Amino acid sequence: MAVSEQQLDAYRQSGEKIRVVRDDIEANDVFGIVVAWDNATVILRKPSRRVVKLSRSYYYMSAAQDRVLPDGLFPSS
Repeated sequence: MAVSEQQLDAYRQSGEKIRVVRDDIEANDVFGIVVAWDNATVILRKPSRRVVKLSRSYYYMSAAQDRVLPDGLFPSS
């Protein structure tokens, strides 16, 4: 479930802070603003002004929303 080009462009143009959910542990979420992307990765600027490069396969959502994940996003261990 990769994030779409249209959704990334909307996040970049609005400057909205987003949450990147990498696994089922909330403390591992990454927050930031979309700076750029390509076919495989997204570059975010974190509040600390550090830039991170993340896979597009992660789940991207608005940071203003509560953390609600779609069923089956992470396989059960």
